[in-house]
Amino acid sequence: MKLYYFEVRGAFMAKKKRIKKILVEQILDKAQIVYKSIVFEHGMQHMNDELENMGIERHHMYKTLALMGNKTGPVIGIVPIDMHLNEKQLAAVSGNKRVDMLPTKDLQKTTGYVHGANNPVGIWQTKKFPIYFDSSAQATGQIIISAGEIGRSIEIDAEELAQFVHGQFADIAVNEPQA
Repeated sequence: MKLYYFEVRGAFMAKKKRIKKILVEQILDKAQIVYKSIVFEHGMQHMNDELENMGIERHHMYKTLALMGNKTGPVIGIVPIDMHLNEKQLAAVSGNKRVDMLPTKDLQKTTGYVHGANNPVGIWQTKKFPIYFDSSAQATGQIIISAGEIGRSIEIDAEELAQFVHGQFADIAVNEPQA
């Protein structure tokens, strides 16, 4: 199992195999925002093993969820992958009475990304949807999120990312699924 984890400044791997930068990485480079690229050779199938090999806790990995607000339209919520989104809290902070997850069939035409590849940088650049990060990201500091392609992620400072995508921090994650 091969895992490529490298600093973007001088993005060469030990075997001198160059990984082509994807759009999100190009956008971050242009904005001079520091990040690290993570490439999962087998997509997300062996993610837990690969994260463990790198010494990264699952709680530092975040998922980007797309929802539809009854008043504002699309809303993006970003929470740790080992937690659940509290839709009531997200609705309250986003000015909606309720928010509902977008059906998978509508995801790509709404956000521009397939399930598992949603990225706040790309969504903000093309759609300008409101983005909300769980406050745990602010406390964590460096978080890992999808880079816009299945099997590609980036590690980035949560506050710098939130500022870049005009995101807000709020308590929107819970340990248990909401009833």
